[in-house]
Amino acid sequence: MPTAIKKTFAYGAHTVTLETGEVARQAGGAVIVNMDETVVLATVVGAKEARPGQDFFPLTVDYVEKFYAAGRIPGGFFKREGRPSEKEILTSRLIDRPIRPLFPDGFMNEVQVIVTVLSLNPEIDSDIPAMIGASAALAISGLPFNGPVGAARVGYLDGQYVLNPTATELQSSGMNLVVAGTQTAVLMVESEAQELPEHVMLGAVVFGHEQMQTAIKAINELVEVAGKPEWNWQAPPANEPLIAKVAELAKAEMEEAFRITSKQERSARLSEIRKRVIGQLTEGVENAPSVNELKDLFFNLESGIVRSRILNGEPRIDGRDTRTVRPIEIRTGVLPRTHGS
Repeated sequence: MPTAIKKTFAYGAHTVTLETGEVARQAGGAVIVNMDETVVLATVVGAKEARPGQDFFPLTVDYVEKFYAAGRIPGGFFKREGRPSEKEILTSRLIDRPIRPLFPDGFMNEVQVIVTVLSLNPEIDSDIPAMIGASAALAISGLPFNGPVGAARVGYLDGQYVLNPTATELQSSGMNLVVAGTQTAVLMVESEAQELPEHVMLGAVVFGHEQMQTAIKAINELVEVAGKPEWNWQAPPANEPLIAKVAELAKAEMEEAFRITSKQERSARLSEIRKRVIGQLTEGVENAPSVNELKDLFFNLESGIVRSRILNGEPRIDGRDTRTVRPIEIRTGVLPRTHGS
């Protein structure tokens, strides 16, 4: 029987246990997180090679709740689990947002992160254990992941911040804020709150980031004893000659195109430039670059031009300065029978 490796730490008023090595051993990384009887299993699987021609990072994050986790079985006409609920979809996004930017540029291998709720304590929301579990599973998997990520919920009771408040405490809390980040930076904040001063909200983010260091430390300790060898993955080298050639052929004209304030005219001009340059670099050229590769280079070039204009204090591409709000027109009575018209 395999031996489980565990790390336990206090997290607010709760006790959290990270466990790996006994369950889901065929996954790249698998961690069970127990937070006061709310238990989730996070598994990670990554493809060793990217698909040929892959031009985006195919990361899939699924958070799954089962009725049995709450001691129930589906009843009524449908005896099976249904489609993903709104809670499952939103929690999947909550997990995805902080981990996605921590994969290196150029990594195009398919990665699946699946978090399954095994047991649910109604007082302890499973989203924080799910985020910690996904981070821990990625950290021990050996994938090129610049984590780990910690996560914390912050409440505000009687003028004091509360770490990971229970469902009962949240009923009288002035805020329900979820923050995720690494050891050095905040990556994601989601909150609903009453009317609170700005310094209270900012203080909650700082408080959550400070407290989550406990979880990050525990994950790092788990990696030291249970982590798999890091993948020998290297980012594909940038095609510097091609980047320089695209800039030589298109940059000056694109800079002029971004001075056109009419969106339709600007888009038409940019499309004309792209089409012409792609033709120059591909038609009748031996070992020509792919169109998708050139489109990526154009995207990076355009982003750089727009960013440099903003940093240099130039107007936005539609002619507005940085403090002018886009004109908004509002009409009522547009449709005869719809609610709200």
